[in-house]
Amino acid sequence: MQCLSPIFERNPRYAFVAKQLMEPERFLQFRVPWLDDTGVIRMNRGFRIQYNSALGPYQGSLHFGSHINSGSIKSFGFDTVFSNGLTGYSIGAAVGGSDINPFDKSEAEIQRFCQSYMTELVKYVGPDVDLPTMGMGVGQKELGYMYGQYKRINLKSSSDGKPFLSSSASNASGVGVVHFANEMLKDRGDTLKGKRCLIIGAGKVARSVASKLLEFGAIPLTFSDSSGHVYEPDGFDEAKLKTIDKIKDERGALLGRYIIASTTAMFNDPEQMLDISCDLCFPCAAMNNITKEAAIRLADNGCKGIIEGGSSTVTDDARKVIKKRGLMYGPHTLTLTGCAVHHHIGSHASDDQFAKEIARIYRDTKNTAQEFHARGDLYTGATITGFLRVANAMLAHGAV
Repeated sequence: MQCLSPIFERNPRYAFVAKQLMEPERFLQFRVPWLDDTGVIRMNRGFRIQYNSALGPYQGSLHFGSHINSGSIKSFGFDTVFSNGLTGYSIGAAVGGSDINPFDKSEAEIQRFCQSYMTELVKYVGPDVDLPTMGMGVGQKELGYMYGQYKRINLKSSSDGKPFLSSSASNASGVGVVHFANEMLKDRGDTLKGKRCLIIGAGKVARSVASKLLEFGAIPLTFSDSSGHVYEPDGFDEAKLKTIDKIKDERGALLGRYIIASTTAMFNDPEQMLDISCDLCFPCAAMNNITKEAAIRLADNGCKGIIEGGSSTVTDDARKVIKKRGLMYGPHTLTLTGCAVHHHIGSHASDDQFAKEIARIYRDTKNTAQEFHARGDLYTGATITGFLRVANAMLAHGAV
């Protein structure tokens, strides 16, 4: 919120809107009972925060993980307000999820859990009302189970020919991240070709980032998970990436298994992943993954830019280091708009159409930053652009 102060100085009425925006429109919390494979009843908490609908129907990700609680859901929801507003589309902001750990459960347990979760959530979501999308721990399988349960309960399961809870956007977030990186480099008279890229994480976003980097001629060097990191000194090619996909598509599988399939890979060597020399870093894992110390280490090892592929992976202190050291920085508010873009233009749109939309959003962000005397600060530009679009709509609606 601190970067919104220039708006308040120009027009104080926006300060009241910002205060109003701090409070979500609706916050749902409910219990999710389900049976495990031994017949024991388990219980988890389910959440859905429908944060703001000033611009249109709610839309936002679902996250499964033991780190999910009411605080993290509210934080994600608040970020989504700016991110969805930034796109310029008629979509509101929502986020949901549960505190279940999906990686130590069987496929049957996950199916029963997703069906129980949707049985409660179905009262509040639907076409033209609230569109949940994929997030951390929620992929095509989980979304498919939820869609199946939704269809059992509701007659209407699509809008304008688009199926509700479609999983066709599985790679959109990662592809969007790389397109934004490409736009940022083009602004500096550079390209992704030949760039050595450090990828933190091994989820669906991290792997789609790697796949798209290969298309641009870049060199993905690493993946990581709870077991450690794998490093290919000459980079991952398509065949090696398929091996990673095969391993990580198996629920709960760890990256260490990749060593068996590669004669050139190094596992946890060097001990610190950030000691690997790179041109760009794509953190696609946990929140606050890039701390002040991590940003300093990356800069010292020759990294020229950090582009977020996960929510809030860079801390506030790390941002100050990035700015001070002159590193290129792509904030998640900007880079994670790929899923919203995909849903808007449709699954049949070409990559060129997708790239044009990304370029438009990037230009809007850059121009706003320049207008508010923060030239080159995409974090400020993205936050202000998203806020103004939502705030202007809220002002037009009155006291609601």
